[in-house]
Amino acid sequence: MQYKGLLFVSVITLSALTASAQGIISKVTKADTILVPNSNKPALLAANLPAAKSAPVKEPVKAVPLAGQKAYFGSMNDYVTTFVRQYMTAHNKTLSIVQDRSNSHFSLMENVLQKHDIPKQLKYLAVIESALNCKAVSQAGAVGPWQLMESTATLMGLKVNGKRDDRTDWFKSTNAAAKYLSQLYEKLDDWLLVVAAYNSGPTPVLRAIERCNSRNFWDIKKYLPRETQGHVLAFIATATIFENLSKFIGNKLPGDLDWANPGATTTTAKTQEPPKPQFTPEELSNMAVVRITEPVSLDFLAFETGMDKKLLYKWNADYELFLLHTYEGEYYSLRIPKDKLDKFLEKKAYITARSKKILDEQSM
Repeated sequence: MQYKGLLFVSVITLSALTASAQGIISKVTKADTILVPNSNKPALLAANLPAAKSAPVKEPVKAVPLAGQKAYFGSMNDYVTTFVRQYMTAHNKTLSIVQDRSNSHFSLMENVLQKHDIPKQLKYLAVIESALNCKAVSQAGAVGPWQLMESTATLMGLKVNGKRDDRTDWFKSTNAAAKYLSQLYEKLDDWLLVVAAYNSGPTPVLRAIERCNSRNFWDIKKYLPRETQGHVLAFIATATIFENLSKFIGNKLPGDLDWANPGATTTTAKTQEPPKPQFTPEELSNMAVVRITEPVSLDFLAFETGMDKKLLYKWNADYELFLLHTYEGEYYSLRIPKDKLDKFLEKKAYITARSKKILDEQSM
């Protein structure tokens, strides 16, 4: 398995989160192109990106948004907090392992990032990229804790040859990643867009911005590659968990968590009442569970089999984690009505193939 970070593919049984990115090439010369992290295709150099703002005076760097910040997330706040809760439940074991590993590296990374005027929370990008494994190697050839491609690393001043690969050096690779992140931020002016561009390359992000005439991640989200959407959500979740919910890693989040002020929550999973069953006895008696290894469109599945779409979404509330490649495990346990099981199995191959086209079109 390739390393794509916490939830993409990681050293420690992490699943395939946003894996290889789909860079789109604009009208530039060969001299203007480089390979970007997690991509095997050329993308625009930061120097060639249209500036996000023209003011010559340097403005304060914006903060990294965390779940619960309604001023930033607005109407998407509930969606984000729900995703974070599901993400933590799905990856609690891995998060616990990475938390132990982070003690040796976060301090160094924070110092480097802050010297480049980058919020220290951007260190969590390395968590989802490599699970803090300096020897991580992706199928596309990205190496190190920041999963840098050779050409990008070289452009940022690293030595990569048969005898030496600075991408595996914590200090040098963090400096290189910081330079690249600074270039992206200078042009995009929003950290969520920077995280998206770090994954897919800047061109898909710029095209989505142009298409929507907006620099708001939620406005352009549906026009980004599906893997990139998952990458950004994984970053939000990981940053939120480590910054505000670290005391709950390895346990369960309390049901009364105040997302606006997580530190004020005094109860823990151990003192909470047992959670209510997720499904009623009647639902369980009418439910069949099938394992799928490739995402399907739930809307198309409902249409083809005559399933109740609302019920399908209710029974598979965590399905988006699997759809966005942020689900831990190589398969998903899809819950469907028992009386539709035979029809689903009969049409499974067709539904899967057709779903791939539908989902790809939705993220183009």
